[in-house]
Amino acid sequence: MTQPATDNLRELYRELILDHARQPRHFGRPEHFTHQAEGINPLCGDKLHVYLNLEDGAIREAAFEGSGCAISMASASLLTETVRTCDAEKAVTLAADVQAMLGGETTGQDLGELQALAGVREFPSRVKCAALAWRALTAALDNTDARVSTE
Repeated sequence: MTQPATDNLRELYRELILDHARQPRHFGRPEHFTHQAEGINPLCGDKLHVYLNLEDGAIREAAFEGSGCAISMASASLLTETVRTCDAEKAVTLAADVQAMLGGETTGQDLGELQALAGVREFPSRVKCAALAWRALTAALDNTDARVSTE
């Protein structure tokens, strides 16, 4: 890919992250949910609560609430947009792929819009902000009602 094309793609990804941070999708505690988990990032102060409604092994609804930096809010928003209507097994795989991508690994999977989160790797202290929602998703799918932490 040429440099101008790479720069244009980075700009598109930045805009996508900013859009999700400013207007998070599926924000708020739903009336009905079957699985949930809380996540905290003590270094940045991010606190998220992920809610899922699972039926027959599939995620029918996904929502979140909490507060945090723009990256953690955008990541949670992208998560809820992506996993709605996924089966639980695919969501677990997706969470692992996103976390691997954030860690600099190549998964070979097409992550679509989630690829926008790859730019966070340029700021190592922010990787945990982007990973928080995905760790909470995994905990919620494990149905442990656990609090996960990035530390």
